[in-house]
Amino acid sequence: MIIFIFLFLNDFIINLKITLKNKLLNEEMVCDLSTTTGIKSVDEQATNLMNSQTTYNNNNAEQFGGKRWNVEALYESCRLKVSMTNNGQTMTDAEVISKRKGLNGRWNFYVHYLDCNRRLDEWVDEDRLDLRTVRVPQRVRKSISTASFTSSPSISDLQQMDQQHSSFSVSDEQSSRGSTPEKQLELFRSPARSITGSRKRRHHGGSAAIHYVDANCTHISSEHSKPSVSNGINSYTPPPAPSLRGSMSKKGHSEDVLTRIRNVELIELGRNIIQPWYFSPYPKELTMLPCIYLCEFCLTYTKSRSSLTRHVAKCNLFHPPGNEIYRNGTISFFEIDGRKNKIYAQNLCLLAKLFLDHKTLYYDTDPFLFYVLTEYDQKGFRLVGYFSKEKESADEYNVACILVLPPFQKRGYGRLLIEFSYELSKIDGKTGSPEKPLSDLGFLSYRSYWFQTIMETILNIVREQGDPIPSQGENGEEEEDTQVSVSIMDLCELTSIRKEDILQTLEFYEINNYFRGEYVLTLTYEMIEAYQKSVEKRQLRIDPKYIRYVPKDWSKYRRQI
Repeated sequence: MIIFIFLFLNDFIINLKITLKNKLLNEEMVCDLSTTTGIKSVDEQATNLMNSQTTYNNNNAEQFGGKRWNVEALYESCRLKVSMTNNGQTMTDAEVISKRKGLNGRWNFYVHYLDCNRRLDEWVDEDRLDLRTVRVPQRVRKSISTASFTSSPSISDLQQMDQQHSSFSVSDEQSSRGSTPEKQLELFRSPARSITGSRKRRHHGGSAAIHYVDANCTHISSEHSKPSVSNGINSYTPPPAPSLRGSMSKKGHSEDVLTRIRNVELIELGRNIIQPWYFSPYPKELTMLPCIYLCEFCLTYTKSRSSLTRHVAKCNLFHPPGNEIYRNGTISFFEIDGRKNKIYAQNLCLLAKLFLDHKTLYYDTDPFLFYVLTEYDQKGFRLVGYFSKEKESADEYNVACILVLPPFQKRGYGRLLIEFSYELSKIDGKTGSPEKPLSDLGFLSYRSYWFQTIMETILNIVREQGDPIPSQGENGEEEEDTQVSVSIMDLCELTSIRKEDILQTLEFYEINNYFRGEYVLTLTYEMIEAYQKSVEKRQLRIDPKYIRYVPKDWSKYRRQI
């Protein structure tokens, strides 16, 4: 009897080895079955899977359609319903980004709510998860970090996924490379090799296309597109190169698991305690603390309030370093050279990254100028926001990165920053535009500014040059039309807005129309009323007479250096 049981178990382990090899060879699917030291041998993988399956079946998990799920079995890229509040009333689709075990022995999951801004990503307790709605990816991203997850899907899940290998849709670089079975076998024969692959492999930060299936159903649909094949090799179209400069771009942010997790809980800046939105590369020893304390004038970061108190006693700044180029009432702008004031510029970029998802500039601040907006009180000039721009821009961008700190948002400071950037462009004698492509929120802000500025310019021209012409309205009522001669280039010179931005705005608001063989600008009473209402809400404006700005030829400075 004992011999029979031993032979049965031995045969089961051999079959399990073959299943694992076939899965990982034919599908090129790498699951996280390793420790932080690298991939284990096939025997150890089989043992881990058997132990995981035994624990998985014995735990008190929910059972639906013959499948059982518990919190330990969840792994990266799984999707399920998560409560956005502790009362469990609002359930939202979310994706698991990472997980960790707390000191109390309970699991916490870092989730991203689908169709929501990433600023809402958060750590949630296991009680807020609905395990009945788990959906597992048919294709797990291959470049998975060894430190991400230690748990893996059950054997039954892997077998079901193995049956659907023909329906995978893959679009990452490694899948487009041909590989022989001998090379793949070598990957699993070497227990010391890292699961992230050789250093010679180039990683682009992108993830493979993932299809999701219901983990609580016994049937998995196979209605997914197959990868296109050309000459036996999966076709691959590399993504466009992301912008390496500004934060306005909606592309260019890293999709690495570590950078998707908000690593700072709180920051204290002056009178405000702020919860960050995104990852920022502050020193690791500081990110492990409950709060980071910043000097509100030099932006030096410290680990405790007592350390900050000692720093403030020695800090002799009460305003940002650099030249004050604008002051009107309590509002001031300071121009800061990223090369001369490198430490302050780097600290400013680290602070901005906490609230900008797509910012990629942290340390190379030499080619940039920073224009810091402050609000004055009895203690000094407090930081409100800033924008940066390149000293020499081949595309004539006048903004590379723009930010208003959360405590000062929705008070008109964002529009003030945009307006000031165009006032500087007027002094430079150039047309300017923000760095493209714009994010969704950035595009809405700029389009609103462009519309109001164009309307203001046209109405000023009408008041100065317009001649009223009698006409009849739709109901036969007598009206007066005003006609003036103005071109798109005139608007560019008067506003310093680039021609493409003006044309796009005119087309969106249906101001530019084709009439009697030519294009004319048409303003309706509804447009004028909407403009007047928006002007009444704008309490903060830039007065050009208070600007003390002198343009510089940075190419001359570069030659001297």
